[in-house]
Amino acid sequence: MFPLGLVLLPSVFLPLHLFEHRYRRLIRDCLAGSHEFGVVLIERGSEVGGGEVRSDVGTVARVLEARELDDGRWAVGAVGTRRIRVLEWLDDDPYPRAEIEDWDDVVDEGAAATSDAEALAPVVSALRRVLALASELGDPAADATQEISADPSLASFQIAALSPIGPMDRQSLLCTPGTTERLARLADLLVEEEAFLNRRLQLDGTTDLDTP
Repeated sequence: MFPLGLVLLPSVFLPLHLFEHRYRRLIRDCLAGSHEFGVVLIERGSEVGGGEVRSDVGTVARVLEARELDDGRWAVGAVGTRRIRVLEWLDDDPYPRAEIEDWDDVVDEGAAATSDAEALAPVVSALRRVLALASELGDPAADATQEISADPSLASFQIAALSPIGPMDRQSLLCTPGTTERLARLADLLVEEEAFLNRRLQLDGTTDLDTP
C-alpha cells in the first residue's frame, strides 16, 4: 500500500518519484509479482516517515513503467485500475500493507442504467464549461476538449479527476457507492464551481473597466 497526499482514481495516470527505502523495496516486490499496489489518501500527516492517518478507501495502481536511477531512487508510472476498501491495516514493516477487497460500483440495470447514460451528457457539458472558464481566468486546468468515456461509471471517475476540486471532494466521490450518486454529486459540484468562476470573471471585467 502507498499512502499519498492525493486521490488516485480509476483510469488516471500516476507518476511517482520513490526515494524512501521502504517504497524502493515496495516497487521491487511489485515488479517481481503482480505489478500492482494500492493507493490511499493521507487524511492527516505526511507522506514521508510514516505515522499518518490513512483513508480506508483507495484505488489499485498498476505499474506501466519503472526505472531505477543511479542513486537508487525510482521513477515510476502507474495507472489506477479499480476501487478497493481496506479491511485491515497490517504491520508497516517493511512497508505499509493491508488486507483489501475490490469495491465495484453499484451495477444499475434497466431504467437506472438508461438514466445514468442520460445524466452523463449534461455533466460532461458542465465540466467543459468549467474547464474553459478556469483557463480563461488563467487557472491551471485540464484541456476542456479532452475525451470522456461513454461508459457512465468510468466517465464519472474521469470527470472527478479533471474537475478543479480539492482532494477531499475527490475522496468523497471515490467513496460514493454507485454511478448514479456520483454523477449527481459531480453535477452539484460543477454547478457551484461554474457559478464561482463566473463571479470571478465578472469581477475581473469590472476591475478592467475601472482601471485608468
